[in-house]
Formats: sequence, structure tokens, C-alpha cells
Amino acid sequence: MVRFFTLIFLVVLGDQLSKIWIINNFHLYDSLVIIPGYLSLTFLRNTGAAFSMLAGHPVWWRQSLFVGIAIIALLVLFLVQRKLGRQNPMYTTSLGLIAGGALGNLIDRLAYGSVVDFLDIYIGRHHWPAFNVADSAITVGVCFFLFTQLTDNDG
Repeated sequence: MVRFFTLIFLVVLGDQLSKIWIINNFHLYDSLVIIPGYLSLTFLRNTGAAFSMLAGHPVWWRQSLFVGIAIIALLVLFLVQRKLGRQNPMYTTSLGLIAGGALGNLIDRLAYGSVVDFLDIYIGRHHWPAFNVADSAITVGVCFFLFTQLTDNDG
């Protein structure tokens, strides 16, 4: 469990520090090109879920739904970690990344009423939806979890 909580802490720390830096150094919608034609830092606020889903719904409804889902997800991740973490350390890594990402975005929702996004990947004028460190941790964690599920003979 120490590795699990350490990963959560490191993901939340990296996520929140990067968001604080963006908030303190950019105005909303400001953009800084890092790799021309591919990567920019662009300060955005996502009031919806992934890909801005549900962004147009009433704030109280959206916030209640997202906070409730995040809390339930964190409880489930903790319970799954208690069961699977003993079987294979990759489960601990994957679940710690997912939980850290979920907690990082939950902190944003509670503090700002939206999630701070800033990583803007694109090719020419075709943009992937902006994301953040927490989103990246969730994605990598899910990939690790699926890979472990497919390759773990004991699970």
C-alpha cells in the first residue's frame, strides 16, 4: 500500500504544481508553442468530463455528478488495490496512477469548479482535446492495468 499511496501523492503533486504554474503564468486561452505544428501549452478550463462531455448542463448537477463519481471511483480503486496489489506490483502501479489522476482532477473541480487543461497536441489544425498531467496518469494507468490483465497468469 505504501507504493500505491506514494504514486497517488506524486501524481497529485505533479498535476497540481503544473496547473498552478499554468494558472500563474497564463491568462485563460493564452497559448505558448513548444513544438511548432505539434505541441502547445494552452490554458483552458474544462467544465465537462472527458472531451468536454456534459459541459452544457447546469453547474450544480454537473459538479455533483463528477464529484460523486470521482469519490466512488477512488473507493473502488482502493478496494481493487487491496485485492490485486498483492498479486502483481504492476496492479499497484496502474491503480496508483489512475487514483492519482482521479484525485488531481477532483481537487480542480472542488477548488475551481472546472478542470485545468493545458497540454494541446495537434497536427496542423487538427487538435486532440487539451488535457493535463492527471489525464495522462489515468491513461497510462489504464494501459498498464490492461496490459497486466492480459499478461498476468495469476489474475
